[in-house]
Amino acid sequence: MILDLFRLHGRVALVTGAARGIGQAIAVGLAEAGADVCVLDVLPAKETLQQIAACGRRGSDLQHDLSQTDAAAAEALVSACVAAHGRLDILVNNAGIIRRAPAAAFPEEDWRAVLQVNLNSAFFLAQAAARHFLGSGRGGKIIQVASMLSFQGGFRASAYAAAKSGLAGLTRALANEWAGQGVNVNAIAPGYMATEVTAQLRADPARRDSILARIPAGRWGEPSDVQGAVVFLASDASAYLHGVILPVDGGWLAW
Repeated sequence: MILDLFRLHGRVALVTGAARGIGQAIAVGLAEAGADVCVLDVLPAKETLQQIAACGRRGSDLQHDLSQTDAAAAEALVSACVAAHGRLDILVNNAGIIRRAPAAAFPEEDWRAVLQVNLNSAFFLAQAAARHFLGSGRGGKIIQVASMLSFQGGFRASAYAAAKSGLAGLTRALANEWAGQGVNVNAIAPGYMATEVTAQLRADPARRDSILARIPAGRWGEPSDVQGAVVFLASDASAYLHGVILPVDGGWLAW
């Protein structure tokens, strides 16, 4: 049955930035589809873990600061997830931060912080997860959370645009290397979502209204809007998808 291809029972997922917002919605959506979930965030993730348990699935908390993550730390995080659940099948690189400033005055420390969390840690975690997937012989799924700024330049967010554009390129590069070995690497690109990342935009009436007027769906996205796309990319239903960047944007890019 086609619906069986979307079920994730017996699978284990690791989701970064999962204490709130889009990451929390992704973690809960994967649990609703049948997966157990390792929740990774610098913040306590008690609420997310409670929602996972309410789905009848098992969650575990890997509280960690991705601004401190190098290759060795990523390997340790993947190993901790495998130790807690016995396996790992899905990695969702969702964690991200944003800093806004004019490019000519963009602080060096902010540039480095954004690239570290949004791009560097995503590569190191993908690398560590792929080593496990390839070694297990079962393959696996890696899902990156890109952005509209993977396609566009944005405004006063040069580091974020660079990181998310890099994440799109990384998705394609890793897909090329690992597709033939049973590892699917794809991405979603959320549009303008009502989350903490867009709080500053939504608090500015001029920016808020101009953005809303350009979204064909006529509303800001909600974190739950990405759940179906992520479950699809995490499931066997997307077995022949590699290097795809799937916009979940209310039609923004079609405008």
